[in-house]
Amino acid sequence: MLLPKSNTPRWIIILGDIVLSLAALFVAYLIRFDLEAKEELIQSEWDILSKSIGFYIGIKLIVFYIFKIHKGLIRHSSTEDFSRIVKATLVSSTLFGIAGLLKYYYVDGAYFFPTSVLIVELFFSTAFIVGSRFAIKLIHMESTRSKDVDEVVLIYGAGISGLITKRTIEKDQATGYRIAGFIDDNKKQSGNRLEGITIYHSSDLEKVIIDKSVTQLIIAIQAPDELKRKEIVEICLANGVEVQKVPSAKSWINGEFSAKQISKIKIDDLLGRKPIVLDEDKIESELSNEVILVTGAAGSIGSGMVRQIAKYKPAKLILLDQAESPLYDLQNEIISEFPNLTFEAVIGDIRSRDRMKNVFNAFKPKYVFHAAAYKHVPLMEVNPSEAVLTNILGTKNLVDLANEFEVHKFVMISTDKAVNPTNVMGASKRIAEIYAQFSNKTNTKFITTRFGNVLGSNGSVIPLFQRQLDQGGPLTVTDERITRFFMSIPEACQLVLEAGTMGQGSEIFVFDMGESVKIIDLAKKMIQLSGLELGKDIEIKITGLRPGEKLYEELLAKEENTLATHHPQILKAKMREEESDQISKIIDLIELFGAQNNDEMVRRMKDIVPEFISNNSQFEKLDV
Repeated sequence: MLLPKSNTPRWIIILGDIVLSLAALFVAYLIRFDLEAKEELIQSEWDILSKSIGFYIGIKLIVFYIFKIHKGLIRHSSTEDFSRIVKATLVSSTLFGIAGLLKYYYVDGAYFFPTSVLIVELFFSTAFIVGSRFAIKLIHMESTRSKDVDEVVLIYGAGISGLITKRTIEKDQATGYRIAGFIDDNKKQSGNRLEGITIYHSSDLEKVIIDKSVTQLIIAIQAPDELKRKEIVEICLANGVEVQKVPSAKSWINGEFSAKQISKIKIDDLLGRKPIVLDEDKIESELSNEVILVTGAAGSIGSGMVRQIAKYKPAKLILLDQAESPLYDLQNEIISEFPNLTFEAVIGDIRSRDRMKNVFNAFKPKYVFHAAAYKHVPLMEVNPSEAVLTNILGTKNLVDLANEFEVHKFVMISTDKAVNPTNVMGASKRIAEIYAQFSNKTNTKFITTRFGNVLGSNGSVIPLFQRQLDQGGPLTVTDERITRFFMSIPEACQLVLEAGTMGQGSEIFVFDMGESVKIIDLAKKMIQLSGLELGKDIEIKITGLRPGEKLYEELLAKEENTLATHHPQILKAKMREEESDQISKIIDLIELFGAQNNDEMVRRMKDIVPEFISNNSQFEKLDV
């Protein structure tokens, strides 16, 4: 080590600064006399200087102490430390000048120091003291730098965030990173250098990875284009390059972040699409200053809806859920994030009509966003009575009360599993859709939104895979052929709001989910993103389809087609005609609950939804 590990005593730093200042004064005199060192001249100047040198040292000591330039850790000197040094030397020279004037006019007609010497001394004393600290800092950085290069890194983004990322990595020398270059989408930047590091265009990424033997790419762009980021990550994964990203700027401290905050990219970043453009004015005009009820508010979609709606400043937001602990957590989050929001957290079960009537009577909501439901296919397949009780009776209670209390709009959140259902859960949601569409008796507008799997929602495949990765595997996939549509929670909630405000009643809105994704490919990419190797570090196990599970999800039934809306990601399903006695059949199904006869209950569901054909289920016998 070139430097001691312990902090240098403060008196040594003060003494060093005084010595550097005296050296600057000496250089100033040399320059004043054009570097001539005649003995007579030196003796003459020393006779004058010897009377002033004590004053010089005294002023420097006092000013340096007041500005505390000795307090900072020299090996970690910052721009703030350098600023204090400049101010201290400037104040010192100013005091010398003022004292010299006073001495000239009121004492003996002579200055302490010639003006030219003061000016040159100011420059050199500042340069010497700042330079010494900068030199010590560089020596410290070199002495602590890891001599072995563990990672050859590319930084994606040559803007401010990329520059801060470079400096952060270089500051944390123990990491053993070597920055091979920047990657940027701006062609005008290509070939330029940023703090000595070459900038390459993103189209050259694969070539740069090979030529530079890159092992890691760090995404430093705060809001990258979703499609471009996906393309960049895919190239990296194909070439065995680990991908990481810098944290959100919200988590930076004083404009900087720690290298420890750089984290691995998540699978969500590969499934995202271009940001959704909403009609913000339309949504705000509908929801602002209104009382809004969200059922299932503590769930994945419900809590996402709450966060989205809160931005539009409703008069009051009612958070309804039967799950006490998750609702408590959501309540605390809302208090923290939206301190000015007026809201009420209500514990209640949508299956209880009396409890729901009390809620409607107490708050009189103008908008209802109905997200409460049982959603897990395998569980509902063995508990069909609970699917009927919650998904159908619960929805019926809310729909009936919406009519009774003349709610302006009722937005039901449904699922792609309601299309040509192969399981009890999907069929129960389709029946709930039918009841919401065809039972309105007032001016209440009933609107249904239908979409697929939501990234990161409770019980979804991605959190399951992540837990399995953390446990060392294997990752379980039910079938190699199985595919699903995916959408992020914010995306889904934004589209629900957009569809809800555009709806005029009795519509089913279908969201553009993009391309379907093979679940086994999803598992493989998550393994790659975790830095593991399939077949060597971890395995994928095929477990077989679960009861009621489909290979492929659909968003529209065969008898349906779609109509375009003003929003490119929202389509309106043109529904087939339902039988006139559907509502009475639904009521009869609910009344069957008391008998707890699963076969008869599912048989009635198949009668209401003829396209409900069970798959890999005990209820396949009812389709014969």
